[in-house]
Amino acid sequence: MADLIADVTGNLAARAASFVKENRLPGAAVGVVHGDDLAWSAGIGFSDVSARQLPHAATLYRIASITKTFTGTAIMQLRDAGLLHLDDPAIAHVPELRWATSPFGTIETVTIRRMLAHESGLASEPPGTDWAVTDYQGVAERTLERIADIGTKVPPNLQQKYSNLAYQLLGEIVTRVSRVPYPNYVREAILEPLAMSATGFEPLPDALLARRATGYAPRTFSDELDLAPATPPVWAEGGLWSCVADLARWLSFQLRAYRDPAADSPVLAAASLRDMHKPRYLGDDEWTNAWGISWYAVRRDDGIWIQHSGGLPGFTSNVCFDPKEQVGAVVLLNGSGNASELAMDLAAIARGAVRATAVGPEPPAPTPESFRPLLGIYASLERGLLIRLEWRDGKLTFVDPDLVTWRPTLAPTGNPDIFVVEPGFRQSGEPVIFRRLPDGRVASVFLAAATFARMDRVLPAD
Repeated sequence: MADLIADVTGNLAARAASFVKENRLPGAAVGVVHGDDLAWSAGIGFSDVSARQLPHAATLYRIASITKTFTGTAIMQLRDAGLLHLDDPAIAHVPELRWATSPFGTIETVTIRRMLAHESGLASEPPGTDWAVTDYQGVAERTLERIADIGTKVPPNLQQKYSNLAYQLLGEIVTRVSRVPYPNYVREAILEPLAMSATGFEPLPDALLARRATGYAPRTFSDELDLAPATPPVWAEGGLWSCVADLARWLSFQLRAYRDPAADSPVLAAASLRDMHKPRYLGDDEWTNAWGISWYAVRRDDGIWIQHSGGLPGFTSNVCFDPKEQVGAVVLLNGSGNASELAMDLAAIARGAVRATAVGPEPPAPTPESFRPLLGIYASLERGLLIRLEWRDGKLTFVDPDLVTWRPTLAPTGNPDIFVVEPGFRQSGEPVIFRRLPDGRVASVFLAAATFARMDRVLPAD
């Protein structure tokens, strides 16, 4: 797949270099992903200015809040294992929260799902935080000792309220539910299965220490660069170090959930990954960004980029991807800049190249024999409705000619005559039951809350 990007590598390099220059950055490591490939990568400037060290795809940077996408994945793993539910109140797993302040209702309104999507209303930071002097309490146990200073600041679901505190507590939930310390859990359940061997929390192993970029404070009154202040300990909300090569694997893992929607993975099922990416609510009045589970989406020009940014003293980062076109980008800066802007610029250049060389459509998937008797026209005479059941894009799909946006798809169950409406529609989760005549022919279908009679063709008499 890297060949599809070959014609635009000059454009990619030029855009990355101009961004570093325009933002007076010491350097950057960047990459473009296409499907399972790191199709292009480059280092610009310096990973360490005094040593004249050049960045590359294996150089380590703090990825800060991109860590939240790993924390969310850990929570989804525990959900899929039946060890928690996303709608559990946080106090079910961290009982100390019962004494947190909750002026807008009971503390049970602070659920795992709301914490994941930054709509719990919890305070933005742990008690005592002052980023001006990098004073931050990253140890959940110490944070919970100040439980009287923890609470909701706005009602849940009122607005997007980004919360590092919420993710610190989610990390504690991972620890308590799995009975494995959060950093160990992420390493064993996510990083190792994905071969992300250069990604980890502090203290980093000796083999990785020499690969770290040096973080620099923003330039203010001159071109001179000052070292960024040391970052206090932080874990679930933003503690990972990583590199372009490893984050390319992370993006490829996200993209595979769309190339093979039914694929299983030792890390997380494709359906659960797609659930994480799906927007839950709009984040602004212009409808240009929306929040999902640990990811957010940005509408830009003719596309939507699922992404997450990160920022800690000395480092700024972003990863973004387009599931439909199977492209994405990684941007790691050892300074301050709009990494999201550059990532979307690079990914858009790559997406244009992929579209220009797009192959023709694949042959359609054959209709399973057991589904053929179900296909046809169904009518509700009482309601004056006529719908079709078709085999479309590898799915049993209901079609209403008068409602072009209504295309509910059906998931099979263990019974060949019973299905469930898949997510995305009013009827989602409801049963679809086909009823047959004594001779085995389909007579009708019960869809959610209404029966539709099958309309068979009547042949003329001889």
